[in-house]
Amino acid sequence: MKRTYLDWNATTPLRGEARAAMMAAMDVVGNPSSVHFEGRAALGVVARARAQVAAAFGAEGADVIFTASATEAAALAMAGRELQCGAVEHDAVAAWCAADLPVDSDGRVTVADPAKAALQVANSETGVVQELPEGLALTDATQAFGKLPFAFNWCGAEMALISAHKLGGPKGVGALVVKRGSDVSAQVKGGGQEMGRRAGTENVIGIAGFGAAAEAAAADLVRGIWDEVAEIRKILEISLAESEKDTIFVGNGVARLPNTLCFALPGWKGETQVMQMDLAGFAVSAGSACSSGKVRSSRVLRAMGFDDNIAASAIRVSIGAATTKEDVQRFAKAWGAAARKFKARHGAG
Repeated sequence: MKRTYLDWNATTPLRGEARAAMMAAMDVVGNPSSVHFEGRAALGVVARARAQVAAAFGAEGADVIFTASATEAAALAMAGRELQCGAVEHDAVAAWCAADLPVDSDGRVTVADPAKAALQVANSETGVVQELPEGLALTDATQAFGKLPFAFNWCGAEMALISAHKLGGPKGVGALVVKRGSDVSAQVKGGGQEMGRRAGTENVIGIAGFGAAAEAAAADLVRGIWDEVAEIRKILEISLAESEKDTIFVGNGVARLPNTLCFALPGWKGETQVMQMDLAGFAVSAGSACSSGKVRSSRVLRAMGFDDNIAASAIRVSIGAATTKEDVQRFAKAWGAAARKFKARHGAG
């Protein structure tokens, strides 16, 4: 069976540029903390990747602290801070915050005191893009980095979270980006690596892949690749609407990530749809991959005012540069056929 991957927000395929950089880094023997030639060579790999990530993220002059994930970066950023957020934030951020900021029906969050708030650039489930206020304490740019024009130096935030595997890099590498001079207290202590903010020998191979992926992602953005992806997403949305008139599309009245479509057919459980589409050869999601295995309605959609029936019926299709018009049309056809069978069995429509 032909498989079609439509879950790019969960993780992206590894870019060729990242693979090549990682292969080259495998031959670098030294520890980046060693002062001899081999150690300096490894340190050079890390320094090059740090510069690549900073340039791609518009963060020249800021500190890029490499971590094992954006989740770890969130823990590093949050330690010792009491921040507020909206209930639409990713679990990695919401776990540390008082999630009491108001969320409107479009998924937009109102921030009263930016210096005491965390706010994502774009939501992983709905794709809804936020307007970041000046002076924000923390922004989660994990989903937006590489898909939207964005620069840390003009976003107005003190800190930002990013991840390699969301833009074609390897899994297991993230970063906390902070304005130079910001107070960040190390949570992993030991040898003082990463400017004393995250101890432990650096993942040189993964970091090399992160740098190469970030550089390639920035080039794709300049070339307009994501404008093309947005057009394919539009074809998918139209095809689904034509296939099933009762489909509810989430966030389609506001700015969204160019690759993300969240939709629901009330009563048809999201996890059931995911399994049926998997059997049909399509990889999609019922929400954040970090909540996999948890059968529950989406708290993001509930925060937006959707009832439990709709929130439990939503799925997400997230596409990428390799996704074709034919891919999404085949998905829409398969999903529409399954939707009609569901409605026939349950006497709906």
